[in-house]
Amino acid sequence: MKTVQFLSASAALALAAAALPAQATISIYSVVLNGPSEAPANASPGTGTATVTIDDVLNTLSLSVSFSGLTGTTTASHIHCCTAVAGTATAGVATTTPTFAGFPLGVTSGSYSVTLDETLASSWNPAYITANGGTTAGAFAALASGVSAGKAYLNLHTSTFGGGEIRGFLVPVPEASTYAMMLGGLAAVGALVRRRRAA
Repeated sequence: MKTVQFLSASAALALAAAALPAQATISIYSVVLNGPSEAPANASPGTGTATVTIDDVLNTLSLSVSFSGLTGTTTASHIHCCTAVAGTATAGVATTTPTFAGFPLGVTSGSYSVTLDETLASSWNPAYITANGGTTAGAFAALASGVSAGKAYLNLHTSTFGGGEIRGFLVPVPEASTYAMMLGGLAAVGALVRRRRAA
């Protein structure tokens, strides 16, 4: 009987947690950059990683990227959005053109960090603003939606690969609370198994 009560209480807690409104205003995405992920794919030995953080209250996009092993020297980097199908194909440039301000150009390896104020037109490709209602707010909403749907990618263009030498789609990083709930659930199952074995 106690086991049934324990399971009922656990189920009630899980349902209550699921019913709470989402309060998160910061979304974090990871990116793995490589040649095979480009379109068309290439055999570049170049690699990179990046973290993209979108804050829909402060209206900012923060990017931190590192890369190495490129066959050509960097000529541009930006985020493209939105592809027709998640994780594949190509799309136009959404962020600053021709490249992120201050991005290291003329190198085969490096690192870069920036926080863009997405209320400023200078943070965007003007064509992306026009295509999304003519305002930076419309562009930001479209990009946030595309990123969350897996339809946005970061790529680095080089002298060898003008269309992009390495790229990667933005993938959500689970929130700490998601891990906490998962670990809590595993602990509850473990406790239940121990109780059954003891009985």
